[in-house]
Parts: sequence; structure tokens; C-alpha cells
Amino acid sequence: MSAATELQSDDRQNPPVGSETGPPILFFDGVCGLCSRAVDFVMARDPEGVFRFAPLQGETARAMLSEADTAALETMVVATETGLYRRSSAAVRILWTLGPFWRLCGWGLWIIPRPLRDLGYNMVAKTRYRLFGKHETCRLPTPEERERFLP
Repeated sequence: MSAATELQSDDRQNPPVGSETGPPILFFDGVCGLCSRAVDFVMARDPEGVFRFAPLQGETARAMLSEADTAALETMVVATETGLYRRSSAAVRILWTLGPFWRLCGWGLWIIPRPLRDLGYNMVAKTRYRLFGKHETCRLPTPEERERFLP
């Protein structure tokens, strides 16, 4: 199956309301230590500020995502102008946006069949609180980061 074919059959949905022309939004579990580190990773490698960030527990997620997405805190969701991407497909989309080296890493992941990618993703997701901790509240952005975070 080609990458284009997999894109069509991936766990993607039509774009959420409001994302058709806006920047990509990374929805993440706001109390997860691993997810907060992932946000820090993306922010450090996205100096042009392409991505916006919103906790799955927040207002933006409730307005733009399905109830199933906001209830399933075991997956990150990336909303782009082409649709919603979950689990490993979201990770690949993020990597493709972060520059040449990370784009190559994303393609390296993409060639792995999605069921295998998602199996690995789900294994980490099920143990992430135990391995990386769980915070009492959502990650608070610094004053410099604030404009990139949505409620």
C-alpha cells in the first residue's frame, strides 16, 4: 500500500470546524508527563511557531473534537487542514512538519504498517503515567509560549 493510499485509509476524519485554514493543532493529555515532554519537544523544534497546542481536557478540544476523542486520553490528536490524525499517524504528521531531519524520521515511521505503529504507540500510552508521571493539573505555558496554547 502506498503512502497516499494509506493516507486515505488512515484513522483520519474530515477537518474539524475552524481548522481549514489555521495552523495545525496538537491536542494532548494535559496531565500526562510524557505528553508534556512531547509538547516541549515540538516547541523546541518548531521555532517558526507552526503548531498550536490544546489539552484534550480543554475548551478547544470540546469544541473541535468528538466526545470519543476528548474521553480517550490515551491518544494525541493532530488537527490539520487535511483532517484529524490520531496515535502514530499524529506523531508522523508532527515529524513531517518539524524540518528535514525530523521529516526523514517521520518517513521512516510511515513505512511501518499502521497497525504495527499503533501497537507500539498503544503500549507506551498504556504505561505512560507509570513511566513518566501524572500531574494534578494541565501543563501551564510560560508567558513566551502563551500565544501558542489554546484553552
